[in-house]
Amino acid sequence: MTLDAAWAMPRTSQPSGAKTARMVHPGPPAAERVQAARTRLVPVAGTLRAGETVMAGVARLFAEAGCPGGVVFLDGVTCDPMRYVLPALSRDASHAAWYSDTYAPEGPVRIECATASVGQRDGAAFLHCHGIWGAGESRAMGHLLPFDSVVAQDAPVTGIGARDAWFDSRPDAETNFTLFQISGGQPGTHGLLARIAPGEDVVTAVEALCADAGWTEARIHGLGSIDHILFTDGTRVDCLATELRFAGARVEGGRAHLPIDVVDIDGAISHGVLARGANPVGVTLELLIEPTKDRT
Repeated sequence: MTLDAAWAMPRTSQPSGAKTARMVHPGPPAAERVQAARTRLVPVAGTLRAGETVMAGVARLFAEAGCPGGVVFLDGVTCDPMRYVLPALSRDASHAAWYSDTYAPEGPVRIECATASVGQRDGAAFLHCHGIWGAGESRAMGHLLPFDSVVAQDAPVTGIGARDAWFDSRPDAETNFTLFQISGGQPGTHGLLARIAPGEDVVTAVEALCADAGWTEARIHGLGSIDHILFTDGTRVDCLATELRFAGARVEGGRAHLPIDVVDIDGAISHGVLARGANPVGVTLELLIEPTKDRT
């Protein structure tokens, strides 16, 4: 069985000053800690049609745009049925974590905000999506199951297509999951797809990717997990694994400002800006970086 980025480990309560337990993966660490490929970026826009799965609709729009990968934003889409999972405890000894049973809310559910990485799996279109949906006491965040969630009514969506690079689901020996990794690329083009491996600090890795590309100003799109989260205001999400999406993240003057929405294994949703040097990737982090000033 494969898993494309829905992971968890148990929440831990650490006494003040205690060393925080960190996620330990079953395989040897990959030598390449950050994968990246330059690519042309183009806008993608269209309508998801009532009655098609989220996966079928997104695959159609990206095929029409001539883009094998990129990101899409599913804000405002209503699904019926809606299916998703949360982080959960590992179910066997061969993984650091696993995922919950499927959540199946009754009736139509409106997506408040969601980001999906779009790419390929076994030669067909595939996506990986984290978002927030529902309202009131039913408001939740999680990992959308795109083949099992059906568009309830026609819904306009937008995205950013990558013409030359894509996210490609491949077995990852370090985590023992099948994860989106980076394929393709065109040197000299003005966008970037990237994947950051476990344990790498998110803020400094994003800054390094932009610096290596020659960009000091950029918009950052993506999703993944972080192993214990520290926000710039000092608050924490004390969970070994989480599921998150960037929400208005950017690099300005070479410095990363990375707000996120995040859910823990209890289903609690948090929002904040990531602190520098204190937010290691849990299992994986997928990024599309869109330069907004420097065009080298």
